[in-house]
Amino acid sequence: DLGIEERTALRLREVGFVFQTFNLVPYLTCLENVVLPARLAGMPGGEARARALWMLERLGISARRAHRPAELSVGERQRVGIARAMVNGPKLLLADEPTGNLDPVSADQVMAILRELNAEGQTVVMVTHDPRLAAQAPRTVRLEAGRLVADSASERLAS
Repeated sequence: DLGIEERTALRLREVGFVFQTFNLVPYLTCLENVVLPARLAGMPGGEARARALWMLERLGISARRAHRPAELSVGERQRVGIARAMVNGPKLLLADEPTGNLDPVSADQVMAILRELNAEGQTVVMVTHDPRLAAQAPRTVRLEAGRLVADSASERLAS
């Protein structure tokens, strides 16, 4: 069994979290929000900053790197959240309703980013109540009252 510090370090290195409510630190800039988990994971400052800049560039918001969350659109905040989740190169990306607070255009942009990451080999587990977004996933698992009621992978295997 791993102790609390070991579990925390494992999550920091291996799991990225994207939240519906972004959970950005309001007094930090976009860049600082993305650098934060890298520094917490022990990445040297220059490397952390370079990785954070690369992630912000990749997500199309590097021009907003010096802005604080309150100065960003909702879609931009979510892209900063994705960059922050990905900066440590996690093996697993958990996304809890990542499009829940977004307008349809921003939601489609975020879904395109998640699909691109997945196509590159990133494991993405996303929770959504939006069937239109779920239909874009290569595999869907449906739960009701905590019980598995449908799994598109097993349905494809059975046919």
